[in-house]
Amino acid sequence: MRSEVEAPAGAAWPPGTGEDPVLRALLAVSADGLAVVDGRPGSLQGRLRALNAGAAQILGSPAVDLLGTAVPFELSAGDPDLPDRRRVVWAAPGGSRRYLEYRTLLVEPGRWAVWFSDVTGTVRQQERLTAITRAASSVADAYSLRATLDAVAREIAMTASIAAVQILTLDDPQEELRLLGMAGFGDTSDFAERLSACRRLGARVLFMEALERREAIVSLHRKPVIMADPLWAPLHAIMDAPDWDSFVSMPLVVRGRTLGIINAYYAPGEDPGPGSLAFLEAMADHAAVAIDTAALLAQTRSRAQSDERRRLARDLHDSVVQQVFSMRMQAEALRAQLDAPDPDPARVRSGAEELSSLAATALADLRGLVFELRPLDLAENGLVEAVRAHAAGVEARTRLVVEVQAPDDLELDVDVDVQEDLYRIVQEALHNVVKHARATEVDVRIARPAHGGGLQVEVVDNGCGGDPGTDPAPRRGASQGSLGLVSMRERAERWGGRLRAGPRPFGGWRVEVVLPAPGGGRGTERRTGR
Repeated sequence: MRSEVEAPAGAAWPPGTGEDPVLRALLAVSADGLAVVDGRPGSLQGRLRALNAGAAQILGSPAVDLLGTAVPFELSAGDPDLPDRRRVVWAAPGGSRRYLEYRTLLVEPGRWAVWFSDVTGTVRQQERLTAITRAASSVADAYSLRATLDAVAREIAMTASIAAVQILTLDDPQEELRLLGMAGFGDTSDFAERLSACRRLGARVLFMEALERREAIVSLHRKPVIMADPLWAPLHAIMDAPDWDSFVSMPLVVRGRTLGIINAYYAPGEDPGPGSLAFLEAMADHAAVAIDTAALLAQTRSRAQSDERRRLARDLHDSVVQQVFSMRMQAEALRAQLDAPDPDPARVRSGAEELSSLAATALADLRGLVFELRPLDLAENGLVEAVRAHAAGVEARTRLVVEVQAPDDLELDVDVDVQEDLYRIVQEALHNVVKHARATEVDVRIARPAHGGGLQVEVVDNGCGGDPGTDPAPRRGASQGSLGLVSMRERAERWGGRLRAGPRPFGGWRVEVVLPAPGGGRGTERRTGR
């Protein structure tokens, strides 16, 4: 009578199967995970009959404990519609998920050999690379900081190991943090107030320490600590909503300044390893660039608004103030004539008509200046209608003929902020024509570029700028250092566009701005260190 053959160390098979030499050989020599599974063809609920040590290690339990366990491998052989290697998710002990890549072979009716390996690291790396790419696209495309940071938070939370994410920004070290990006939480509208209450109670806030140190902080099994601490009571409801366990806080640093923090809440059974920390650091770079770019845009816009106020003040002085002064002088002259012993009716009528003309001109100029300050609602009327309204105002107070050309089917798939910058570029270009060009006609063209997507805006006049023998810069104030041209160029470049201005070969001046299609991206600044 033969004795039962024992399974190799770490492997397992049920009693009575140890005499199978093929099974013994496979289990002994296979370096990858190998299992024998009983089940019907096409079944997703086969059961482990035998497995080697590699399989037990991958599945996360002793081999003898796994015998008879249902496994999610699809049992098939020779099916041309199925790939040679397939992937499946295995719920390991402790709640973690593992991605397994496997192949099957029918060894006898109802019995299958399944080779499999753990590809969790590869899958998560692919997820992280995808998230990084999408986050970079969000930073390049989105024009709202909150929308951008929400998108970055969502991309982080879509990876397998992370249950929830917060992105908080810090405008001033003395001020409270603002929650601008979030994924995986419920209602967090009062998060900042609740956090302040916890800090007043004396709760230890790890991400504030990460901000001060400018380095990541990893806290394993943090949720039970917070939920058991009465100092965190104001935030218990919010922090208990996601299913998480461990915690990482990654500071957002750009150009040597700390701008905020990413808080990542890891699902139970998922510990933050080196790969995950590197991923969070890359996402922190994107978030930091988005915050820094938004601040730079705000500064640029503020400077442009100040420049426009100064220009409007000059225009007000050069036109309306002078006209009102002339009206006053004309009114005094009329009073003197009327006070004369024998006033001349013809002279009084002429003076009154001149006063009326001055008042009409001043009113037209005032209306034009008011419209420059408050153009048509771009969100409601769009760029083309706003430009046409402005052109009509220019025609009303000057002798200039302004024609606005745009295709009837033109759809502006750009943000209102982009349209406003394009409107201001047209406004500045027309202002230069009125002040310097000695032109009689101007064409404003809004269209798609001939080479593809995006948006192209041109302002072309028939003024004096095109004479090859003259220097065009003085008559336009359009030298490279001119505030007007600098402002127009900055407005174009903040959306990834380019602006060109210069004389035309056969007379006149041309200003052209071309913006890329959405998704073409904007220039970004890489972080210099953490």
